[in-house]
Amino acid sequence: MIKNIIFDFGDVFINLDKLATEKALFGLGVNVISNEMYDVYYQYEQGRISTKNFIDRFKKLYPNISSKDFVDAWNAILQDTPKHRLDFIKSLKKSNQYRLFLLSNTNDLHISWIQKNWGEVVYNEFKNSFEQFYLSHEIGLRKPDPTIYEFVLQQNNLAANETFFIDDTRENIDAAKALGIHVWNINPHKEDVVNLQARKEFLKCST
Repeated sequence: MIKNIIFDFGDVFINLDKLATEKALFGLGVNVISNEMYDVYYQYEQGRISTKNFIDRFKKLYPNISSKDFVDAWNAILQDTPKHRLDFIKSLKKSNQYRLFLLSNTNDLHISWIQKNWGEVVYNEFKNSFEQFYLSHEIGLRKPDPTIYEFVLQQNNLAANETFFIDDTRENIDAAKALGIHVWNINPHKEDVVNLQARKEFLKCST
């Protein structure tokens, strides 16, 4: 029986254009995203370097690109957030049927953009819909590393077989499933999180 639900953030609640940042950087003259930049990105997403350090290390590689243009390109991935999804999570919280958690690979620049774009009231209403709001750059862990799921389970005394996880990325889903967590690999182009309780993945393990 499902007692706990863990939600991803991007392409579950907020829509993403996952190619937008790369396109924007190419438009600024970045011909290829190097392995070094990916490494810096992963460090940033785990909170191992500051936003200033992240921007400075990029500018060291591409000194002709302004900090503002880089930040704008970095945030280009973030799109709209349909209101019905925000209403859904607030309603699910109000029902008191499940313990709700958010677990997201993200970074300070993206969260700051969301807070500004949504406004403080809407953002806090969303955040407060969850018992715990886990962001990779704040906890120093990143999906699909199994330790991030173990951390959430242990910190909250959750049983894996009573927990359901929703994420749009297959490798994240596979890592959680290997620990015995029930999963839904949501397709953001065809599926919507608001239909969770009607999904066969959820129904078959919720009774």
